[in-house]
Amino acid sequence: MADSSEINSQKKPSTDDRKPVQREAERRRQESGLPAGEERRTARADRRHANNRQYVTFYLGDHFFGVEAVKVQEILIPGPMTAVPLAPSMIAGLINLRGEIVTVMDLRRRLEFPPRPEGLERMSVVVQTTDGLITLMVDRIGEVIEVGPDLFEPPPKNLDAGFLSVVEGVYKLKDEILLVLNSEAVAEVTGPAGTG
Repeated sequence: MADSSEINSQKKPSTDDRKPVQREAERRRQESGLPAGEERRTARADRRHANNRQYVTFYLGDHFFGVEAVKVQEILIPGPMTAVPLAPSMIAGLINLRGEIVTVMDLRRRLEFPPRPEGLERMSVVVQTTDGLITLMVDRIGEVIEVGPDLFEPPPKNLDAGFLSVVEGVYKLKDEILLVLNSEAVAEVTGPAGTG
């Protein structure tokens, strides 16, 4: 097993540690044609406040998700993985992360999204849980954003029960809705073994 390529190592986000995320945000900004700093600055809180929270954000298709930044260890370009026989289909494999064996979960399969389109680049978010590290395979990385409590709402009760079990709530941002994942609940491996 080869080590995964490391992009960004962080225990707690800091300006220096966010450079790869910022590069991705700059690439998206250039593609969108927006002036620098206008793509999602309005999502950030106007000033630091004791109840503000920071999230590492990412996408599955057009859906915008976030995990609390303090729980994110790093962001990776997925490297070679070792398949796990008889594992549930949501488990993409295992990687050797600087000597530590870490499970890679395909978040599309975990949340019952359609399969990833062919040729779509993958990214991975390494998250710390009470059971150790787990890598969440996502479509693309967003920014690290800070949001105030006034934008937060519980998830609508009419959503699928399985989805509600892993979503803590939503933040109503200017142009989109941020779905906040409960990393502990997401990391729970469920479902039958198989690769389908």
